Order: sequence, then C-alpha cells, then structure tokens
Amino acid sequence: MRIARYSVGDEVGFGLIDTDTDTGQRYLARLSGHPLLGEVKLTGERARLEDVRLLSPVLPSKVVCIGKNYADHVAEMRDVTGDSTDEPVVFLKPSTAVAGPGDPVFHPAISQRVDFEGELAIVIGRVCREVPRERAADVIFGYTCANDVTARDLQKSDKQWTRGKGFDSFCPIGPWIETGLSLEQAGDLRVTTTLDGEVRQDGRTSQFIHDIPALIAYVTSFMTLLPGDVLLTGTPAGVGPMSVGSEVTVSIEGIGELTNRVTTRD
Repeated sequence: MRIARYSVGDEVGFGLIDTDTDTGQRYLARLSGHPLLGEVKLTGERARLEDVRLLSPVLPSKVVCIGKNYADHVAEMRDVTGDSTDEPVVFLKPSTAVAGPGDPVFHPAISQRVDFEGELAIVIGRVCREVPRERAADVIFGYTCANDVTARDLQKSDKQWTRGKGFDSFCPIGPWIETGLSLEQAGDLRVTTTLDGEVRQDGRTSQFIHDIPALIAYVTSFMTLLPGDVLLTGTPAGVGPMSVGSEVTVSIEGIGELTNRVTTRD
C-alpha cells in the first residue's frame, strides 16, 4: 500500500493512493485514524490526487541519518567528511527540518553552498530498542524518499554536522509511504536525483556499505526509535549544489518521486 498524509482546506488526514487501471487517474482514498497509532478504516470517500495537497507522510520525533554509506560518495566527500569507518556514521536532523513534497527548500543567506542528497528513508512502525538484525523487518512500517539537504560550507567549517544539516526545510520526505516492499526488495532499489531535469545521482541500495538490518540494529543499540521516526540510509555519489530557483527530484524505484524547489525566505 501507498499511504499518504494530505490536507484539503482545514482537513488533515491519511489516505491510500489508488490508480484507476482504465484511465490512469490517481485517487486518494480517505482513511479514518492514524496508520501508525491504531486501527484505520476506509471511509468510502476519495478525491483526485491533484485536488489534495500532499504533506510529509509522517511527523517524526526525530530523523536519524546515516553518513558515508556508499563507497563512491565517501570518495567524493573525503575532504569534507574523511574516510569511511567500520561502524555507521550517525547524525540527527531536528523534526523542524522536515518538509513535504512540493514544499520549498529555503536557501540560508549565510550559506554559499547548499547541496542535494537523495536517499531511501525508512519509516519506523513500532517502539523499538536493541533490535537484532534478524528482527529488523518487524519494526519497519514502510519506505519513502528523502533529500538530506546540506549547507556544505557550514558542515565543513563547523567540523560537525548539526547546523549544516539542520535548517528548517532541510529534510523533505515523501510523497507517501510504500508499505509493500520486503527487506530484500528494499535492499536493491535504484535511487536517482535530478537537478532541473538533469540526472546528478544514480545509485542502488545494493551498494550500501551497511545494509538495512545492520543500520537498524546499530541505531537501536543506543537509541529508542518511536513509531513515525525516520531513518535516512545514506546517499550515492553525485551530490552537488542547488541554486535559488532550482527544482530537485529524488526518485526511488518502487516508491515514487519527491520534488522540491529551492527558494529564499521573504
């Protein structure tokens, strides 16, 4: 299933994405309840997808991010982040960095270089801690697309990543959560990022240095994850700068496309 969070007027809710096989028209079938917090039911109402606004599919308590998880990206960023390590590199983005599909990414006035980083995102489905590798699938609700937006110059000058990664709007996620992928399928998906229609990143999750079960086991060895928390899995090579006015699309095979435009605050 593809579960989206949406708004129409003053209404905010969840729905299933449905496609009419005859016309290709996509609809959102409204759900009652919260899919991560209890039983949900179809209300029997639906709307055309273009008539609703898609929001970030979850509002996580935290976004846990993995750095240096593709060897080719480690090589291209060695002067900023150093070499790869035996264990995953973990950092956090604040919940206030989360944005949805179509939302603007704000280019901070204090940064001279803001980069895109397309990534597979894991949405956690239950409270979990100290999860063994073999139980990783049990705590995954689904997968979505993410852009780990980074003020690269600030990341380099600060020597740690909180400010460079943590600006408001620096974590677009969406357009929905895909719940139908197995661990094996999620472990070999094509991840691409386009900048103004030109492909800049093109990798596969099979290139991970640390696979999905390893990431979940490692992160939960020291941190409790809550339903709706998001785990970003790392970015392939090809990261680069965005300018005000640029449109960036992260596409992940079997999931969908996440598009955002870079702008300035008024």
